[in-house]
Amino acid sequence: MHIQIDALNFIRAFEPTLKELLRSKEALQFDSVGGGSINHAYRVKAGGKSVFVKLNQPKAYPGMFAAEERGLNLLRAKSPFQIPEVLKTGETPELAFIVMEFIEAGVPREDFWEGFASNLAEMHRHSHDSFGLDHDNYIGSLPQVNSPSDSWAEFYTAMRLEPQLRMARDKGLVDVTLSKSFNRLFTIMERLWPAEPPALLHGDLWSGNFMCAASGDATIIDPAVYYGHREMDIAMSQLFGGFHKSFYSFYHDHFSLENDWEERIPLGQLYPLLVHVNLFGGGYVQQLRSCLRPYV
Repeated sequence: MHIQIDALNFIRAFEPTLKELLRSKEALQFDSVGGGSINHAYRVKAGGKSVFVKLNQPKAYPGMFAAEERGLNLLRAKSPFQIPEVLKTGETPELAFIVMEFIEAGVPREDFWEGFASNLAEMHRHSHDSFGLDHDNYIGSLPQVNSPSDSWAEFYTAMRLEPQLRMARDKGLVDVTLSKSFNRLFTIMERLWPAEPPALLHGDLWSGNFMCAASGDATIIDPAVYYGHREMDIAMSQLFGGFHKSFYSFYHDHFSLENDWEERIPLGQLYPLLVHVNLFGGGYVQQLRSCLRPYV
């Protein structure tokens, strides 16, 4: 839910900075950008150039924009995707903000899905010595703890499923039976995943977090970055649709998946479904039960 803020105060306070970033002395034009449910988002234009600005209250989601900047910078450095460049982050007592390059939308190229899959596969080839990340961040508006682990099964259990399950249980959104099912799952988690090195993940790869840039290629936005099992991005991409079926065959061609990867899709979807239970309520509980059923 949006928190009420006064964008006009932001314009007045940061007009010189925004004009400097836009390299223009012309008057600024602020256009509200829809599609987000967490922050206030604007396209700021002057002199034929644009930047993308997100605003919120600093106490609402502490450190969110700083973590987003670090995640985007990591993806810019370690992936072939066109990732928006972060131009400035900061906060006043009333406002936290992030200013970044505005990515113009375009028409998908004929090989859009192949290029998307190839770039994701290349990004996933970037590895690390442990699962997790050197800093915590957010998934949506919920804190995401990334304390490193040498074991993916341990990391997925302790850093992903258990915190969200505890939150849902405390809110009264899941019952004792569902909690016990998760506890049984945790005892067999180690043998469910094929051994793979940590892969650089987007972390929240659904259809709302990619777009077609002016080049005709896919760009990825709003990441929840960490190093994890690469099947997590694949599973998330199938949760709400929006990805063409050819995307998966192209990905497999560039970076082959284990033969039984499709059987583990529900396992990888447990985390984003728990997140959705905590963000949007019990409407996702039945889908959560369905994903658990093959394992317990």
